Amino acid sequence: MTASQAAEVLRLLTVRGETLAVAESLTGGLVAAEITAVPGASKAFRGSVTSYATDVKQDLLGVDATLLEQRGAVDPQVAAQMAVGVRKVLGADWGLATTGVAGPETQDGQPVGTVFIAVDGPSAEVGGGFGGGKVAALRLNGGRTEIRMESVRSVLGLLLEELEHEQLGNERAQDTEQNGGN
Repeated sequence: MTASQAAEVLRLLTVRGETLAVAESLTGGLVAAEITAVPGASKAFRGSVTSYATDVKQDLLGVDATLLEQRGAVDPQVAAQMAVGVRKVLGADWGLATTGVAGPETQDGQPVGTVFIAVDGPSAEVGGGFGGGKVAALRLNGGRTEIRMESVRSVLGLLLEELEHEQLGNERAQDTEQNGGN
């Protein structure tokens, strides 16, 4: 399933002339590996940052230090800021992020299976900052491997939804324009 998701993400991005960057914590590079397994990925994939350590999230990706101190790394706002940060750092149109607890122990007071995924895209630039993106909270079951793989599937699925949603919006706008605003 993830291979076809990655291929579809790359196809859509390539057609649009857009690029992707990924910030990963609990997935440890699995999202990037899935994307780069697709032939021709270099046409749209800029790269990734595996920000396993909290200070890397802050220092490299620009995640707010107070947020990390107060809530820890497993937080929806952290995921959102990671997606924004990796877009900026790697100069991409789209940013993905994963953060969470794969196990076997709780982290930052969060139980195993707590995952936050985020996507940030070009429409965020209109309002400045985060706003062209989406964050999803997941409560996953299974062992460490299952949680990590489901996180990969989920974040690629979230990006596909956003790409398709934006595509529909553009098509509707063009249709309205062609029909004189009616």
